[in-house]
Amino acid sequence: MRSKMVKLAWDELKISEKERQAMTEYLAFLSEGKTERESWQILERWAKKSGFTSLDEVKDFKSGQKVRLEVQGKAGILAIAGLRPLSEGFRIVAAHIDAPRLDIKQRPLYEEEGLAFLKTHYYGGIKKYQWTALPLALHGVIILTEGQKVSIVVGEDEEDPIFTITDLLPHLAKDQNDKKLSEAITGEGLNLLLGHDPSTGEGEERVKSAILNILKEKYGIQEDDFVSAELEVVPAGKARYAGLDRSLIAGYGQDDRVCAFAAWKAIEAIEQPEWTTMVLFADKEEIGSDSNTGMKARYLENFVAELITLQTGTYNGLMVRRAMARAKALSADVTGGYDPNYTEVMDKRNSAFLGRGMVISKYTGSRGKSGSSDANPEFIAEVRRIFDKAKIVWQTAELGKVDQGGGGTIAQYMAIYGMEVLDCGVGILSMHAPWEISSVADLVMMMRGYYAFLAYRN
Repeated sequence: MRSKMVKLAWDELKISEKERQAMTEYLAFLSEGKTERESWQILERWAKKSGFTSLDEVKDFKSGQKVRLEVQGKAGILAIAGLRPLSEGFRIVAAHIDAPRLDIKQRPLYEEEGLAFLKTHYYGGIKKYQWTALPLALHGVIILTEGQKVSIVVGEDEEDPIFTITDLLPHLAKDQNDKKLSEAITGEGLNLLLGHDPSTGEGEERVKSAILNILKEKYGIQEDDFVSAELEVVPAGKARYAGLDRSLIAGYGQDDRVCAFAAWKAIEAIEQPEWTTMVLFADKEEIGSDSNTGMKARYLENFVAELITLQTGTYNGLMVRRAMARAKALSADVTGGYDPNYTEVMDKRNSAFLGRGMVISKYTGSRGKSGSSDANPEFIAEVRRIFDKAKIVWQTAELGKVDQGGGGTIAQYMAIYGMEVLDCGVGILSMHAPWEISSVADLVMMMRGYYAFLAYRN
């Protein structure tokens, strides 16, 4: 029997027509935005429609003004000026829009015994065996030497071919079956099967030559152009409802685009906040938040500096530091949901259960809290009050048993400025797999919860 202390999001739901429409939008967002570039393009398109003006075009940052910042086409920030000066602090929900995948190497194309392949390099924490023998698509951009950008999406349209990575037949897999799960498929074995027809090719490697002819004819690219490409191999196919009752969502990249979508819907609904309100969409979280699009880059700090300068008419470094230190943030990221099939790795008393609403995590990290910001209890209490007042169903959790491993978020890279940060998202099943599972009820609660946090007035 379920404890009286346990609340189910479903019992408090009563989904509105607007929220039902949001579910449709979310499925489309997952299906169309399978790379960080594509995800940001969708978010920026929505932001423009809602009145968010590019930072380069704004002349001031007065109460109610909506501003957006693009970061290398792969990350960005949206902000709405509050009634209070920005120097007094701001509220921010920050998610990431990159996801585990396979990246194409810079010298990828080769032919072996009449088959053409692309070499890949996996990105983020994946189980390599999950990426074999399933339909895959190719997304990304290639920048030609003259600077022309060629966008590529192959494998999503019903008329498109798909790609795959071959696996060993079970009849000959004795040695493979004796290996550890992590060693049965190697990183260098994740080669994308690209083609087989030599009829239009020339020379010793006719299949490779024929593939290059197709690339030249269709996209205007040559083999050397792979050097300046950003091509990603992702699961082919659209996100869909799962379960006979349509209570679940199955789709690629829900870590962490489910939180990114909820953050967008929250700020979309805000008109005049007391505090300046922001949502941030970061890149590179899955590989440590490095590079100039990851959270370790200082585009949030620079953005705040630009906005304060617009408000005051002059740059003031002390005001920027004060604004950052006085900020209050939710690090919007998912956690592993409790899976009855794998109870041995979970601490049931401290797990995230699907259907029980939002998840707040005081700390993430690995084993001895390594790589965690470890939120202050005073801020946790404030978030609790906000959620309870707004009737948000929420729960607490950490990522599995202490010695099993763990994982980090972008919280620690926000906390270095002195701001209060708490990890807050939803539980996910099959996390980091090509297809992940989320709960409709939890997503609705998360949209409401992020809105309550951003719109909260003292």
